[in-house]
Amino acid sequence: MEYVDIVDEQNNVIGNASKADAHSKGLLHRVVISEVHDTKNRWLLVRQANDRQDGGQFVSPVGGHVTSTEDPKDALIRETEEELGFKPKQFSFIGQTIFNRYVLKRQEDHLFMLYDIRSDVLPKLNKEAIEYRYFTENELKKGLKYTPKLFGDAFHFIVDTFFPHLRI
Repeated sequence: MEYVDIVDEQNNVIGNASKADAHSKGLLHRVVISEVHDTKNRWLLVRQANDRQDGGQFVSPVGGHVTSTEDPKDALIRETEEELGFKPKQFSFIGQTIFNRYVLKRQEDHLFMLYDIRSDVLPKLNKEAIEYRYFTENELKKGLKYTPKLFGDAFHFIVDTFFPHLRI
């Protein structure tokens, strides 16, 4: 059973619980999220498998729970290896925010800890994603405006919170 730290809105640990309990009780816990950009400054996004949150839509390529007592940077490295098949060498912290929604019959009260990975390594996807695609910033701006359902709710939230310049 996977355990996560329960945190307050300032990211102070106030307890721990199983991931299932955190979701069933709507307890705030940490999730690492990362955008990935290549040297051409394109955004790497993945299309989620249909059984995942935001199934069939493009989302940030790295996202996963920080286990209890795990350092978020270690979680980022682990999740990148699990979801994209490589160990990130260059990454930076962007910021954190709370994302709370009901999805897949559970309450997800997540403290998103957002990072940016710089890499030209082509991803090797696991079962959570069915494809990947690189977007230029202009393609992303147009896609978010004209085909918003192509992108998942969590990605829209990340864009609105951290990258509002992508809204045209």
